[in-house]
Amino acid sequence: MIKITSETLPLFQEFLVRHDLDAWLLYDFHELNPFAHHFLPLDEGVFTRRWFYLLPAEGMPKALVHRIEESYFLGLTGEILVYSGWRELEEALAGLLTGRKRVAMEYSPGCALPYVSKVDAGTLELVRLSGVEVVSSGDIIQYFHSRWTLEGYTSHKATVPLMHQIRERAFETIAGAVRDGRNISEYTIQQQIAAEFNNAGLITDDDPIVAVDSHAALPHYTPTKSNHAPIKEGNLVLIDMWAKKADNPEATYVDITWTGYVGDSVPEKIARIFDLVKQARETAVSFIAKRLASGEPVTGMEVDQTCRRVIEQAGYGAYFTHRTGHSIDTEVHGAGVNIDALEVRDNRRLIPGAGFSIEPGIYLPGEFGIRSEIDAYISESSIEVTTAPSQEKVLALLK
Repeated sequence: MIKITSETLPLFQEFLVRHDLDAWLLYDFHELNPFAHHFLPLDEGVFTRRWFYLLPAEGMPKALVHRIEESYFLGLTGEILVYSGWRELEEALAGLLTGRKRVAMEYSPGCALPYVSKVDAGTLELVRLSGVEVVSSGDIIQYFHSRWTLEGYTSHKATVPLMHQIRERAFETIAGAVRDGRNISEYTIQQQIAAEFNNAGLITDDDPIVAVDSHAALPHYTPTKSNHAPIKEGNLVLIDMWAKKADNPEATYVDITWTGYVGDSVPEKIARIFDLVKQARETAVSFIAKRLASGEPVTGMEVDQTCRRVIEQAGYGAYFTHRTGHSIDTEVHGAGVNIDALEVRDNRRLIPGAGFSIEPGIYLPGEFGIRSEIDAYISESSIEVTTAPSQEKVLALLK
């Protein structure tokens, strides 16, 4: 992520000019807009009043802040304007916007991208009274916030083998316990993975998913100490795990999902559903690769539609109930482009430096669910599956 400073200001302004934007208007109240705080090097404080920061395509930025909180903003690049009352605020804001035509804010028309829609409707109305057109800052956020740095990429790649080792040991523990007749459960394996994250110097925002049979048909099921199922012979087990390096603020997450069957051979229906999910996964990767190689732009919506079509044509469209993938950056669910035409309409382009998951799934209520998740990274003209090896078939754990 790049913060707005005197050194980086030309980078932001060049982006605004290139995208025909007169300014980017950051706004916050009570820290409801995390991006306003991500991008500005603000001093620590209790932010209780409305404030704006106008970054113009030309000239120096200006902050408009309440008098009692002016000290929090003294380190910012540009001029600081202060107000006390609402009339003073509205007059000063109108002055800031005079002569501007297109201004970006954390807003999305129709809330098509709720991930970046952080400005309330009333504030948008107030800004529009000045005669400006407000457009989404989603592309700005993706470019300056969610692209992987070299350090982030290196950290991600270093984390991948650790994640696969932890995943392999989880399935080995299941197989060993079942062979020996020892009790094992979803929760036991979840806690083993969490402990191994800690031992490997990894952190996560939540415990991993370990789901058996019908629980695997619930995409965001997670076991708890008081609510979990045993793992026995004949069970399908889905493991979804995500983590990043704990000692690096630029570390990007690794997020993978694998499935195993507690038996010496995988039932035909489970194998068939997995093959369909894998085909959808690989179709998405191939589609992106072809577009990038030809120099054509590709959006998150287009990839989702292409992936989803494989499952729909096989008659399982109603059982693929979530987006194909999500942005990955220093957060497991990042602020960049999502592979999504189902839950939202993410028409942002996949740009060099973008990272995301590709994770189609088929979930059969009361039976089982299959999801196969990989991570991908976009370079100048190609896609890299960063989490290789990818799963090619359901693991027969007792084979």
